Amino acid sequence: MAPDTAQSLDNLRLERDAVLLYDALASIEKDAHRAGAFTRIASNERRHAEIWASKLRAAGVDVPPAPTRPRPRVAVIVLLARLFGTKAVSDLVTALEGDEEEMYEAQSSPEVDAIAADEREHAEIWRKLKDPDYHPDRDIASRERWHRSGRSGTLRAVIFGVSDGLVSNLALVMGVAGASNQTDAPAHFILLAGLAGLLAGAFSMAAGEYISMQSQRELFERQIALERAELEAMPEEEEAEMASIYRAKGFREDEAKAIAHRLFENPERALEQLIREELGLDPNELGSPFGAAFGSFVAFGLGAFMPVLPYLIGGGTTAFVTAIGLSLAALFAVGGGVSLLTGRGVLFSGARQVAIGIVAAAVTFLVGNLIGVTVS
Repeated sequence: MAPDTAQSLDNLRLERDAVLLYDALASIEKDAHRAGAFTRIASNERRHAEIWASKLRAAGVDVPPAPTRPRPRVAVIVLLARLFGTKAVSDLVTALEGDEEEMYEAQSSPEVDAIAADEREHAEIWRKLKDPDYHPDRDIASRERWHRSGRSGTLRAVIFGVSDGLVSNLALVMGVAGASNQTDAPAHFILLAGLAGLLAGAFSMAAGEYISMQSQRELFERQIALERAELEAMPEEEEAEMASIYRAKGFREDEAKAIAHRLFENPERALEQLIREELGLDPNELGSPFGAAFGSFVAFGLGAFMPVLPYLIGGGTTAFVTAIGLSLAALFAVGGGVSLLTGRGVLFSGARQVAIGIVAAAVTFLVGNLIGVTVS
C-alpha cells in the first residue's frame, strides 16, 4: 500500500472516530448550547471524513464502511461521559483534539491545513465550554492557549496520586515482608505498616499539592493584581503596549491601534487580554488548591489500599502473592488510563507502569531481606 494511501486511511479512521465521539456527546448532553456545539463539531468531522474518503476513491481505493464502534480510547471517553457527564471528560477530549492537530501538522497538503485549522477551533470550543456562561455564538479568541486547559492541577494530581499510592505502598509492603526474611510474615505487621503508609502518604500528598497549588495561585494572583494596578495607573501606556503586541502579530499600525482601543473600552476585558498576552495566563485556569489536595488524598488512598487489601482478609503467602498481583493489575489499569491523555498505546503505558512497580517492589524486598530484621 502506498504511504499516501495508508495515511489517508488512517486519517479517515481518525475522523470517523471523532464523528462517533461527538454524536455520542451530543446525545448525552442535556444543555442545548453544549449539545449544539458538539453537533457542530460532529458536522465538521463528517466533512473531514468525506474529504479523505473522496481522496481514496479518486486513487481507486475501496473505502471501508463506516464503523459502528469507535476505537477503545474513544469508547472509554464516551463511557465516562455517560457515567459522569460531558464536563468530566473535557480534558480527555481536549487531549484527543491535540493529538489530532499534531498528527495533521506532521502532514502537508491544502486539505490537511484546512482540517488542522478546524481541529484547533474544536479545541478552543472545548476551552470555551468550561466557561459556565458559554454560548456557541461567542467570539473565539486566544486560539493558541487551549492546551493549558488540562494543566489546572486536579486531574494531574489524581493520576499522580493513584500511581504514587500504588508504587509506594507496594514497595512498603514488600519491604516489610522482605525484612521478615519470609513471604508469610505476620499479617498484622504488614497491615499496620500498609495502613500507616496509606495515611501518611495521603496526608503528605494532599498537603504538598495544596501548598504547591496555593503558592502558584498566589503568584499568579499577584501578577494579575500588578497588571490591574498598571492598567488603572497608566491606561494609555497599557493600550499602547497592547497595540504593539498586535503589531508584533502582523497587524498594520492602524489595525493594531483600533483593536487595542476597542479592547480598552471595557477595562475588565482589557485586563483579561493583557493577562493572556503579557503574562501568558488564563485567568479562568489558575487551578484549585482544595481540588488538587482532595483529589490527591483520595487518589493516593485508593492506590495505596490495593497492596493492603489482601491482608485485611488473611495473611501468609497467599496474601503476599495476591497483594503483588492486585497491585500490578491496578498499575496496568493506571497506565492504561494515562494513555487516554497521552495518546500512547494502552499496552505500552500499562507495561511501563507495571515495570516501575516491579522495580520498586523488588528493590525494597531485597533491601529488607539484606537488613534481615526479625519481626516478632
